[in-house]
Amino acid sequence: MLKASSLAAGLAVAGILLSGVDAISKVTRSGRYLYTADGNRFYIKGVAYQEQGNVVADPNNPFLEPSTFIDPLANGTACQRDLPYLQQLGVNAIRAYSVNSSLNHDSCMQMFSNAGIYAIIDLSLPVNGSLDRDSPSWTTNLLDLYIETIDAFSKYDNVLAYNVGNEVVIAPNGTYAAAYVKAAARDVKAYLNSKSSSALVGYASIDGDASWLDPLANYLSCDPSGSNSGATAIDLYGLNNYQWCGDSTFEASYADVEGQFAGYNVAAYFSEFGCITSPPRLFTEVGALLSSQMSPVWSGGVAFSYFPAESAQGQFGMVTISPDGSTVTVSSDFTNLKTQYGEAAPPNTPSQGSAGSATYPACPQQNSSFIASSTLPPTPNLAACTCLENNLSCQFTPTNSNYSSYLGTLLNYGCSLIGQAGGSCNAIAGNGTTGQYGAVSGCDPTVMLSYVMSEYYLATNNNPQSCSFGGNGTVNSKAPSNAGAANTAASSCLASATGTFVPTAPTGGSGGSSGSGSQGGSGSPNSASMVLAEAKVLLGMGVLFVVGVASGMWTLA
Repeated sequence: MLKASSLAAGLAVAGILLSGVDAISKVTRSGRYLYTADGNRFYIKGVAYQEQGNVVADPNNPFLEPSTFIDPLANGTACQRDLPYLQQLGVNAIRAYSVNSSLNHDSCMQMFSNAGIYAIIDLSLPVNGSLDRDSPSWTTNLLDLYIETIDAFSKYDNVLAYNVGNEVVIAPNGTYAAAYVKAAARDVKAYLNSKSSSALVGYASIDGDASWLDPLANYLSCDPSGSNSGATAIDLYGLNNYQWCGDSTFEASYADVEGQFAGYNVAAYFSEFGCITSPPRLFTEVGALLSSQMSPVWSGGVAFSYFPAESAQGQFGMVTISPDGSTVTVSSDFTNLKTQYGEAAPPNTPSQGSAGSATYPACPQQNSSFIASSTLPPTPNLAACTCLENNLSCQFTPTNSNYSSYLGTLLNYGCSLIGQAGGSCNAIAGNGTTGQYGAVSGCDPTVMLSYVMSEYYLATNNNPQSCSFGGNGTVNSKAPSNAGAANTAASSCLASATGTFVPTAPTGGSGGSSGSGSQGGSGSPNSASMVLAEAKVLLGMGVLFVVGVASGMWTLA
């Protein structure tokens, strides 16, 4: 292990902060390649930059995903400490997996911008602040979370891309979740366009068998309308690829994936690389990835990981930080990556003028290995969800602030009661395979629960006890008193909740505009902490959807 000089590190950072560095160049996509404002080809030479949060080893968490996070871009002191080492590595980009939109990121982002380092920002948060791969939904609270993060970072000139998801689809039988990823990309892209932002919209994919990985990549960059429109397509496809282990070769490790993506239509990069199963990590894959052999397809990659990170495969990490947070100790992984990035010289071809315009082919057909529908969920509509909640017979009024621990259970229980009464919860469920999405499926889970309570209340002849759910529901005295009037009111509220539109930013942090929102009319805080607090809510809905589909069909008139 090599000890770095804290004095030298501090002087290097001071030089950057005090120097008159020109503004960082804007990076845009032309065809399938990335270019800086001067027309030069841009390759990502990146590193994953995120301290790992709390990881609970559990059979239900096979990827050892963290349940909490530490925002890596909100601590200026830590960024100042790390910047000299990022510069030694020769990186021009970092990838941050989770950030808190309520915190200030000025120091880190300005520091990195002055040093010519871009940021790839994942919009999701651990557990509930992301698209659930097992029971996905695209709802007002998640849309607003994404928008709030974009708004927090929109003032910085070095945001290269926003990822709408990371490894949401991990197997053929889960490819239906891609419909929700594509819907998220559509709405995020529309919002960025409304703000005249040049940031790219990306997705980071797990590696997998070509039978479903290829159609997934093509689906995310396709045009369902057949009009060559990129409105629903990602700009940047990331592949978390760990096939190169030890001192391998292009032919042994990358030839297949190079062939798979030979005709891909948008920019692509390795959103993670750095196999640890055959140590030491020599990072000789950099020489292949950033070479004329792979540059026709790939635009660089992000090495994993700067900070220590526990995984199912083992322990990653290029540096260790002293307990007091003041000292960085680098490892041979760091030194090897530094050498490989320093030696890389990817070609400056094709020229931007020769890159061609963007094209968006028709979407792949469904088959046994790829089951996502080209009919996408609608844009989550806060105005419709708020109107609905205000007219529901019952409203969710939790007995305590920690309702995340039981909201999912109440949803499942309520749907089972509705099923026994001859109804169903299909209105709050969605199906990415058939392309059918319930009229309430885009609302916040608390609004969904108010809906479920109301359905049971009406099915039991307005029995007040049916609205209670253990004291967590209250009769809405302003709602229509009979089922027919309630159905009419609900239908009227949701009439506009079936299409797509340009989302708008949430207002005041506790609700949203007419276009989007987090908590419907519940007035609950719209924040990263609330999203994390609701961790168990959406996870519990996996059972809920099964109950709803198995029950009798109910539709809004």
